[in-house]
Amino acid sequence: MVKSILSLCLFSLVFYACHRDDNKLVIEGELINLTNPYVIASSRVSDTIRLDTISVDKNGKFSYTQIVDTATFFTFYFNDYSSSTIVFSDKGVNKIKMKGDVIFSDLIEIKGGEINESLTTFKLQNETLLKHRNLLMSKHNLEVDSLENSLNIISDKEQIASLNSLNHELSQKVEEFIISNPDKISSVILINEFFKNNENPETLNRVLEYLEDDALKSPLTLKLKNHNQKLMLSAEGAKMPSFKLKDDKDKSIESSDFENKYLLISFLSFKSDETTENIKILKDEYKFLDKKDIEFLSIYIDSDTLPIINHSIDSIPWRIVIEDKSWGSDIVDIFNVHYLPFNILIDPKGIIVARDVPINDIKNIINTTTDKSKS
Repeated sequence: MVKSILSLCLFSLVFYACHRDDNKLVIEGELINLTNPYVIASSRVSDTIRLDTISVDKNGKFSYTQIVDTATFFTFYFNDYSSSTIVFSDKGVNKIKMKGDVIFSDLIEIKGGEINESLTTFKLQNETLLKHRNLLMSKHNLEVDSLENSLNIISDKEQIASLNSLNHELSQKVEEFIISNPDKISSVILINEFFKNNENPETLNRVLEYLEDDALKSPLTLKLKNHNQKLMLSAEGAKMPSFKLKDDKDKSIESSDFENKYLLISFLSFKSDETTENIKILKDEYKFLDKKDIEFLSIYIDSDTLPIINHSIDSIPWRIVIEDKSWGSDIVDIFNVHYLPFNILIDPKGIIVARDVPINDIKNIINTTTDKSKS
């Protein structure tokens, strides 16, 4: 009897050990341009975010072991969170290798598992575009790269224009990839990265319709579809979302206050030179507008600089809101604002007629739109 119990216990221990080995995942890395002797790995375990500090040797090599019994993704952060990359794991994947330059984290090659392999293939096929985009976005000064040297002499506006052009070209490459791989989870991940925050929700809807089989059933696909439905609520042609705010004089503002008038909502930052230019153009235009027909509303997103002492707002003749919740405020969320400055024009019927109105086009768009309504 005792022998039987001991045998059963031994069998259970062996079975459990084998089961754990089946779920054991080893992630090995070989990275360059690390400024710290460690990297940070983040993952979600149940409802908890797990953070691990992983030691890296002088050659940039490390090994990280976890027990993974379900689909999991790990975010690796480098150089005090200045760059990062994502590693995907699923049951049956026991080893993943990552290799590359942390300055160009978009281009780190990740081998092991169908999702990682597929995304790495896409990266390699579009290496030039991704590297160029990374250089435009990067705060690093890479003296060895002639492209980086040339970027130092072009203006912010030219950089933004170049970045928009690169993102457009990359989006086209992503769409081609999705059409060729409609059933792959990697297609969903690329949609999330390149199309989720697109100004036109019809674009996100179009690429989601390419998906099939496993990709279509993915939880991330469901989240993207729900997100897109939310975007539609503040898209061009949609009814303006209702809102209630407090202005800088602590007086209430409601969306209904602007009925039967054009309304230009500007989301701004006190710290931005573009905001200063935005306000200057708005002031010049405001002088000549019929206040019976149109009103302006400026919303400042600067919670990290509160309390704000800025005398420039005293000279602004229209209503001002200072959002102490910053990017977490309801007004930012319901209007789907992701960067500043951001201008939205709404017609007298409460319909959003233009989003992300460029600063230099504000005057023309206001005049063109209001002239049409009067004719």
